[in-house]
Amino acid sequence: MSDPIRTDLADGVLTVTFARADKKNAITQAMYALLAEATNRARIDDAVRVLLFKAEGDSFSAGNDIADFISIAQSDGGQVVDAPVFHFLKSLADMDKPVVAAVRGRAVGIGLTLLLHCDMVVVAEDALLSAPFINLALAPEAASSLLLPMTIGHPRAFEIFALGEPIDGKTALAWGLASRAVPSAEVETTAEGLAAKLAARAPNSLRKTKRLMRDAEQLWTLMQREGEAFGSQMSSPEAMEAFMAFTQKRPPVFS
Repeated sequence: MSDPIRTDLADGVLTVTFARADKKNAITQAMYALLAEATNRARIDDAVRVLLFKAEGDSFSAGNDIADFISIAQSDGGQVVDAPVFHFLKSLADMDKPVVAAVRGRAVGIGLTLLLHCDMVVVAEDALLSAPFINLALAPEAASSLLLPMTIGHPRAFEIFALGEPIDGKTALAWGLASRAVPSAEVETTAEGLAAKLAARAPNSLRKTKRLMRDAEQLWTLMQREGEAFGSQMSSPEAMEAFMAFTQKRPPVFS
Protein backbone atom coordinates (compact mmCIF):
# COMPACT_ATOMS: atom_id res chain seq x y z
CA MET A 1 0.00 0.00 0.00
CA SER A 2 1.24 3.50 -0.80
CA ASP A 3 1.41 6.15 1.91
CA PRO A 4 -1.82 8.19 2.16
CA ILE A 5 0.27 11.31 2.78
CA ARG A 6 3.34 11.92 0.62
CA THR A 7 6.02 14.56 1.13
CA ASP A 8 8.65 15.92 -1.25
CA LEU A 9 11.18 18.70 -0.69
CA ALA A 10 12.55 20.54 -3.72
CA ASP A 11 13.94 24.06 -4.11
CA GLY A 12 12.79 25.11 -0.65
CA VAL A 13 9.18 23.92 -1.13
CA LEU A 14 7.91 21.01 0.96
CA THR A 15 4.98 19.55 -0.96
CA VAL A 16 2.50 17.53 1.09
CA THR A 17 0.16 15.45 -1.06
CA PHE A 18 -3.08 13.82 0.02
CA ALA A 19 -2.74 10.44 -1.69
CA ARG A 20 -5.87 8.53 -0.75
CA ALA A 21 -7.68 9.25 -3.98
CA ASP A 22 -9.77 6.07 -3.85
CA LYS A 23 -11.45 7.47 -0.70
CA LYS A 24 -11.67 11.05 -2.02
CA ASN A 25 -8.76 11.85 0.33
CA ALA A 26 -10.91 11.44 3.42
CA ILE A 27 -8.58 11.91 6.37
CA THR A 28 -8.02 9.31 9.11
CA GLN A 29 -6.29 9.82 12.45
CA ALA A 30 -3.23 8.03 11.05
CA MET A 31 -3.13 10.59 8.24
CA TYR A 32 -3.44 13.45 10.73
CA ALA A 33 -0.35 12.14 12.51
CA LEU A 34 1.56 12.23 9.22
CA LEU A 35 0.24 15.72 8.44
CA ALA A 36 1.33 16.98 11.86
CA GLU A 37 4.79 15.52 11.32
CA ALA A 38 5.11 17.16 7.90
CA THR A 39 3.85 20.56 9.06
CA ASN A 40 6.16 20.57 12.07
CA ARG A 41 9.04 19.62 9.81
CA ALA A 42 8.22 22.54 7.54
CA ARG A 43 8.31 24.92 10.51
CA ILE A 44 11.62 23.83 12.04
CA ASP A 45 13.64 22.72 8.99
CA ASP A 46 15.65 25.63 7.57
CA ALA A 47 15.72 23.89 4.20
CA VAL A 48 11.96 24.40 3.96
CA ARG A 49 10.83 27.90 3.02
CA VAL A 50 7.27 27.16 1.85
CA LEU A 51 4.70 24.45 2.58
CA LEU A 52 2.44 23.39 -0.30
CA PHE A 53 -0.67 21.24 0.13
CA LYS A 54 -2.13 19.43 -2.87
CA ALA A 55 -4.02 16.23 -3.60
CA GLU A 56 -4.23 13.32 -5.99
CA GLY A 57 -7.47 12.35 -7.69
CA ASP A 58 -10.59 14.40 -8.27
CA SER A 59 -11.03 15.79 -4.73
CA PHE A 60 -8.81 17.86 -2.47
CA SER A 61 -10.35 16.17 0.57
CA ALA A 62 -13.73 14.71 1.48
CA GLY A 63 -13.02 15.76 5.07
CA ASN A 64 -12.79 13.43 8.03
CA ASP A 65 -13.20 9.72 7.41
CA ILE A 66 -16.66 9.08 8.90
CA ALA A 67 -16.00 5.44 9.81
CA ASP A 68 -12.81 6.52 11.57
CA PHE A 69 -14.71 9.20 13.48
CA ILE A 70 -17.50 6.83 14.51
CA SER A 71 -14.85 4.51 15.89
CA ILE A 72 -13.31 7.36 17.94
CA ALA A 73 -16.69 8.47 19.27
CA GLN A 74 -17.52 4.93 20.38
CA SER A 75 -14.11 4.20 21.91
CA ASP A 76 -13.33 7.32 23.94
CA GLY A 77 -16.57 9.18 24.44
CA GLY A 78 -15.59 11.94 22.05
CA GLN A 79 -12.41 13.03 23.89
CA VAL A 80 -10.66 14.31 20.77
CA VAL A 81 -8.31 17.02 22.11
CA ASP A 82 -5.47 14.48 22.52
CA ALA A 83 -6.14 12.82 19.16
CA PRO A 84 -3.69 13.15 16.22
CA VAL A 85 -5.98 15.68 14.55
CA PHE A 86 -5.17 18.12 17.34
CA HIS A 87 -1.44 17.64 16.87
CA PHE A 88 -2.03 18.70 13.27
CA LEU A 89 -4.18 21.68 14.29
CA LYS A 90 -1.50 22.81 16.77
CA SER A 91 1.10 22.59 14.01
CA LEU A 92 -1.10 24.79 11.79
CA ALA A 93 -1.54 27.36 14.55
CA ASP A 94 2.24 27.50 15.11
CA MET A 95 3.19 27.53 11.42
CA ASP A 96 4.99 30.79 10.63
CA LYS A 97 6.24 30.04 7.13
CA PRO A 98 4.16 30.62 3.98
CA VAL A 99 1.58 27.94 3.20
CA VAL A 100 0.05 27.47 -0.26
CA ALA A 101 -2.81 25.15 -1.26
CA ALA A 102 -3.83 23.74 -4.64
CA VAL A 103 -7.51 22.77 -4.58
CA ARG A 104 -9.38 20.77 -7.20
CA GLY A 105 -12.74 19.06 -6.80
CA ARG A 106 -14.35 18.93 -3.37
CA ALA A 107 -12.88 20.44 -0.22
CA VAL A 108 -15.14 19.34 2.64
CA GLY A 109 -14.88 20.08 6.36
CA ILE A 110 -11.18 20.12 7.27
CA GLY A 111 -10.57 20.32 3.53
CA LEU A 112 -12.05 23.82 3.69
CA THR A 113 -10.95 24.92 7.16
CA LEU A 114 -7.34 23.97 6.38
CA LEU A 115 -7.42 26.67 3.70
CA LEU A 116 -8.02 29.32 6.36
CA HIS A 117 -4.47 28.63 7.56
CA CYS A 118 -2.99 28.99 4.09
CA ASP A 119 -1.49 32.26 2.88
CA MET A 120 -2.24 31.64 -0.79
CA VAL A 121 -5.01 29.37 -2.06
CA VAL A 122 -5.42 28.39 -5.70
CA VAL A 123 -8.81 26.81 -6.43
CA ALA A 124 -10.28 25.32 -9.55
CA GLU A 125 -13.12 27.43 -10.86
CA ASP A 126 -15.40 24.38 -10.56
CA ALA A 127 -14.12 23.29 -7.14
CA LEU A 128 -16.77 22.84 -4.44
CA LEU A 129 -15.98 23.96 -0.89
CA SER A 130 -18.21 23.12 2.08
CA ALA A 131 -18.18 22.82 5.87
CA PRO A 132 -21.14 20.55 6.72
CA PHE A 133 -20.38 20.23 10.43
CA ILE A 134 -23.96 20.93 11.50
CA ASN A 135 -25.24 18.46 8.89
CA LEU A 136 -23.33 15.87 10.94
CA ALA A 137 -24.49 17.41 14.24
CA LEU A 138 -20.93 18.52 15.01
CA ALA A 139 -19.27 21.90 15.58
CA PRO A 140 -16.62 23.95 13.71
CA GLU A 141 -12.92 23.16 14.14
CA ALA A 142 -9.45 24.45 13.19
CA ALA A 143 -10.29 27.92 14.57
CA SER A 144 -12.77 28.28 11.71
CA SER A 145 -15.39 29.75 14.06
CA LEU A 146 -13.11 32.82 14.14
CA LEU A 147 -11.26 32.70 10.84
CA LEU A 148 -14.18 32.00 8.49
CA PRO A 149 -16.39 34.96 9.58
CA MET A 150 -13.26 37.12 9.78
CA THR A 151 -12.51 36.23 6.16
CA ILE A 152 -15.94 36.31 4.52
CA GLY A 153 -18.23 37.97 7.09
CA HIS A 154 -20.65 36.53 9.64
CA PRO A 155 -23.74 36.00 7.42
CA ARG A 156 -21.83 34.09 4.73
CA ALA A 157 -19.85 32.08 7.29
CA PHE A 158 -22.99 31.19 9.24
CA GLU A 159 -24.69 30.01 6.06
CA ILE A 160 -21.72 27.79 5.19
CA PHE A 161 -21.76 26.28 8.69
CA ALA A 162 -25.52 26.06 9.22
CA LEU A 163 -26.64 24.82 5.81
CA GLY A 164 -23.51 22.92 4.77
CA GLU A 165 -24.07 23.80 1.12
CA PRO A 166 -21.00 24.09 -1.13
CA ILE A 167 -19.68 27.19 -2.86
CA ASP A 168 -17.72 26.98 -6.09
CA GLY A 169 -14.21 28.22 -6.75
CA LYS A 170 -15.28 31.44 -8.40
CA THR A 171 -17.41 32.30 -5.37
CA ALA A 172 -14.54 31.37 -3.04
CA LEU A 173 -12.36 33.87 -4.89
CA ALA A 174 -15.01 36.60 -4.79
CA TRP A 175 -15.56 36.06 -1.05
CA GLY A 176 -11.85 36.12 -0.21
CA LEU A 177 -11.34 32.43 0.55
CA ALA A 178 -8.95 32.06 -2.37
CA SER A 179 -6.25 34.15 -4.01
CA ARG A 180 -6.62 32.60 -7.48
CA ALA A 181 -9.41 30.74 -9.30
CA VAL A 182 -8.23 29.02 -12.47
CA PRO A 183 -9.30 26.14 -14.74
CA SER A 184 -8.81 22.79 -13.02
CA ALA A 185 -5.91 21.79 -15.28
CA GLU A 186 -3.95 24.88 -14.20
CA VAL A 187 -4.37 24.59 -10.43
CA GLU A 188 -1.20 22.74 -9.53
CA THR A 189 1.12 24.64 -11.86
CA THR A 190 -0.29 27.96 -10.63
CA ALA A 191 0.14 26.97 -6.98
CA GLU A 192 3.63 25.63 -7.61
CA GLY A 193 4.54 28.89 -9.34
CA LEU A 194 3.36 30.93 -6.35
CA ALA A 195 5.24 28.64 -3.96
CA ALA A 196 8.43 29.07 -6.00
CA LYS A 197 8.06 32.87 -5.89
CA LEU A 198 7.63 32.77 -2.11
CA ALA A 199 10.62 30.46 -1.72
CA ALA A 200 12.75 33.09 -3.46
CA ARG A 201 11.74 35.85 -1.04
CA ALA A 202 13.61 36.78 2.15
CA PRO A 203 12.61 33.93 4.51
CA ASN A 204 12.99 35.72 7.84
CA SER A 205 11.07 38.72 6.54
CA LEU A 206 8.24 36.43 5.43
CA ARG A 207 8.14 34.67 8.80
CA LYS A 208 8.04 37.92 10.76
CA THR A 209 5.32 39.26 8.46
CA LYS A 210 3.19 36.16 8.97
CA ARG A 211 3.66 36.24 12.75
CA LEU A 212 2.43 39.84 12.79
CA MET A 213 -0.64 38.87 10.77
CA ARG A 214 -1.65 35.95 13.03
CA ASP A 215 -1.98 35.31 16.75
CA ALA A 216 -0.86 31.69 17.15
CA GLU A 217 -1.72 31.56 20.85
CA GLN A 218 -5.24 32.88 20.23
CA LEU A 219 -5.79 30.34 17.45
CA TRP A 220 -4.64 27.41 19.59
CA THR A 221 -6.77 28.50 22.55
CA LEU A 222 -9.82 28.65 20.28
CA MET A 223 -8.99 25.30 18.68
CA GLN A 224 -9.09 23.72 22.13
CA ARG A 225 -12.46 25.34 22.92
CA GLU A 226 -13.81 24.14 19.59
CA GLY A 227 -12.41 20.69 20.35
CA GLU A 228 -14.41 20.50 23.57
CA ALA A 229 -17.60 21.43 21.70
CA PHE A 230 -16.76 19.08 18.83
CA GLY A 231 -15.95 16.22 21.19
CA SER A 232 -19.12 16.58 23.25
CA GLN A 233 -21.18 16.57 20.05
CA MET A 234 -19.36 13.52 18.65
CA SER A 235 -20.73 11.35 21.45
CA SER A 236 -24.21 12.90 21.39
CA PRO A 237 -27.38 11.17 20.17
CA GLU A 238 -27.63 13.87 17.48
CA ALA A 239 -24.26 12.93 16.02
CA MET A 240 -24.93 9.19 16.22
CA GLU A 241 -28.13 9.74 14.24
CA ALA A 242 -26.30 11.92 11.72
CA PHE A 243 -23.50 9.34 11.29
CA MET A 244 -25.96 6.49 10.85
CA ALA A 245 -28.01 8.50 8.37
CA PHE A 246 -24.85 9.28 6.43
CA THR A 247 -23.79 5.65 6.20
CA GLN A 248 -27.35 4.57 5.35
CA LYS A 249 -27.70 7.32 2.72
CA ARG A 250 -30.84 8.82 4.24
CA PRO A 251 -31.76 12.21 5.75
CA PRO A 252 -31.12 12.43 9.51
CA VAL A 253 -34.09 12.86 11.81
CA PHE A 254 -33.37 15.18 14.75
CA SER A 255 -36.51 14.72 16.85
